[in-house]
Amino acid sequence: MLSEYQLTLPALDLTSTDARGQAVLEKAKAQVGFIPNMYSNMVNSPGLLETYLDGYSAFRNESGFTPAEQELVFLVISRENGCEYCVSAHSALADMKSGLAPEVTDAIRDGTPIGDASLAALAEFTRTLFHTRGLPANSAVEAFLGAGYSERQILEIVLALAVKTLSNYANHLFHTPLDEMFSGRAWTQK
Repeated sequence: MLSEYQLTLPALDLTSTDARGQAVLEKAKAQVGFIPNMYSNMVNSPGLLETYLDGYSAFRNESGFTPAEQELVFLVISRENGCEYCVSAHSALADMKSGLAPEVTDAIRDGTPIGDASLAALAEFTRTLFHTRGLPANSAVEAFLGAGYSERQILEIVLALAVKTLSNYANHLFHTPLDEMFSGRAWTQK
C-alpha cells in the first residue's frame, strides 16, 4: 500500500547526506552489510533511521524469539500495515537467513492458516496486538502464554510493532522501490 502523497525528498547516500546522516548510514551498513533503499530514504530524518536501527537490533538480539519467529513477527506486522517493501524484504530474509519455512512465509503473505501451532499462535497474537492497539483480551494473552511464550515477549512484540511502524509508514510515504536482492520475493497487497 502506498500513500496517495509521495514525499519528494531524495534518497541519500554517504556522499549526499550531512555528517549526522553519514554516521547513521555507516551504522546501518555495519548492521546489515549494505544500505537498502529504505534506509536511503529514512536517513532524511537521521533520528528516524537511528531509532529504527536501535529498535531493530534490540529486537533481533534480545527478544528471546528465534530468528524464524522474529521474521514471522516482522512479516505479520508488515502485512497488516500493507507494506509491500517490508513484506518482500522480510520474505527474502526468511528464505535466505532466518530459517522460516517457505510455507509459513507464504501463509502469512497470503493470509492463510499456518500449519505449525506455535508459530500460528505467535502470528495470531501479533495480529491481535496490532489490531487492538496493545489492548489484548485475557483470552488472547492466555492462548499466547499457553503456546509457550512469555509475558516479556509481549513487550518484545510491542517493540517490533514500533520498529515496523517506523519503516512501514516511511515506505508508504516514499513509495520505496524494492532492492534487487529482494525482488525474487516481491509482494503486492491484494
